[in-house]
Amino acid sequence: MADKRVSTFGVAATYIGTVVGAGFASGQEVLQFFGHFGLRGIPAIAVAVALFSLYGYLILELGRKLGAKSHLPVVRAAGGRIVGTAVDGVITFFLFGALVAMTAGAGAVLDEQFGLPSSVGNVLLVVAALLTVLAGIHGVVTAISLVVPLLLVAVVGISAATLLRAPLNPAAIGALEGARAPVPSWPLSAVVYVSYNIVLAVGVLAPLGAIAASPRALQLGALLGGLGLGVGALAIQLALLATLPQSARLQVPMIYIAGRFPALVQVAYSVVLLLEIYTTAVGNLYGFVVRIAKPRSAAFRWLVVATSAVALLAGRLGFSSIVRTLYPAVGYAGLLLLLALTYALLRGLPENARP
Repeated sequence: MADKRVSTFGVAATYIGTVVGAGFASGQEVLQFFGHFGLRGIPAIAVAVALFSLYGYLILELGRKLGAKSHLPVVRAAGGRIVGTAVDGVITFFLFGALVAMTAGAGAVLDEQFGLPSSVGNVLLVVAALLTVLAGIHGVVTAISLVVPLLLVAVVGISAATLLRAPLNPAAIGALEGARAPVPSWPLSAVVYVSYNIVLAVGVLAPLGAIAASPRALQLGALLGGLGLGVGALAIQLALLATLPQSARLQVPMIYIAGRFPALVQVAYSVVLLLEIYTTAVGNLYGFVVRIAKPRSAAFRWLVVATSAVALLAGRLGFSSIVRTLYPAVGYAGLLLLLALTYALLRGLPENARP
């Protein structure tokens, strides 16, 4: 299993899967970072696509050259010992914070859509993520690659059907633009959105680069990953704008939008949403634990269990409040990582330095 190499599709799907999760697939992230800017959110998404492709590739390539097992070698190679150590602390802390957000998100979906106690969703999510991460990096890649195509098909399909039923309403969009956004301008919002997602994805992207099939697989995988994220975000953005003002008032607006169609559509999207929450939780849990303990070691296994238990307890916090407060804070802190990666690009990436 250790010799198995990951294809272009595996790289792209894993990239997308580590980014999308409760915040993305629910529509809450897109609403906060793009929806509040109305139609100006569309060029913001285009900027995000370019940044996702560029910085995703830089992380993957550094991971390949360094034979990375966690994000630490990548951030130190990019930022040096001092900056790299600071970035490492930010990444490690927020990987756990995002795991808590995914746990809360699973509880919110089961509560709102299936009438089950949120604690049931919390437990199911944590147990599923725990078992997957115990299978190692290839288990993470396999799980994510199976789920990502379902999400893209679902959000594009629902968005297209919504636009056919309810064209955009300029008055409602104008009212939303007057609401206070977490980030003051759409260009900065695009950068902050990519920044916090890169922080949460680097824990998986760095070791993924070391097991990719070829440098070409990294290049195409990063490009396709960025495009896939852009397509999904644009589809959600248009669906949100077409269903204002109701969609802007809910914790899980995409479930509301799916609910405008036959009941089976809403149930199906709820399942897809839960699967995406699961894939992101898997990436967060793996990235956090592998930074502290060597993969496949006894310490790794024990830390997976302990981290899962703590996330389960912390996941009782409200989902939308976590997205609105934690995620922009992650983004601003993650600007340090983007600056370090930009500096590494300008000075030239290091030569192969595998141990």
